[in-house]
Amino acid sequence: MAGNIQLEVVTPEKVVVREEAQIVASPGTLGEFGVLIGHTPFMTTLKTGTVRYTSADGAEKYVFISGGFAEALPDKVTILAESAERRRDIDIERAQAALERAQQRLAADRGREDIDFTRTHAALERAMQRIKLAKTRGNR
Repeated sequence: MAGNIQLEVVTPEKVVVREEAQIVASPGTLGEFGVLIGHTPFMTTLKTGTVRYTSADGAEKYVFISGGFAEALPDKVTILAESAERRRDIDIERAQAALERAQQRLAADRGREDIDFTRTHAALERAMQRIKLAKTRGNR
């Protein structure tokens, strides 16, 4: 099937992406998945990572997401993310500071039972993924 699929990446605060794409690849909790026009409908949970897509004009584009859900329909992919930002919008200094805070908290709080390690580890993962994406070539 030829044609493009509509991609929307949405957070509780804003629409991050709304454009046509040739293909969309996203980090599902059970593994990465790809969607083309005409895909069988499904829903899945997402993990922190990068949504990669090829725009209608053939450009490779990237969006950081932090968890959420994806719905794939034959003509549309909707990603409802806890947070999301295009690669070009990532503030690498802010992400580096968040990484350092999470690392310090994990190191300082070893052995303490009142610390939410799951939350701290999630902050660490978000920071590492944002830095990794921001440091990849290109600015899309």
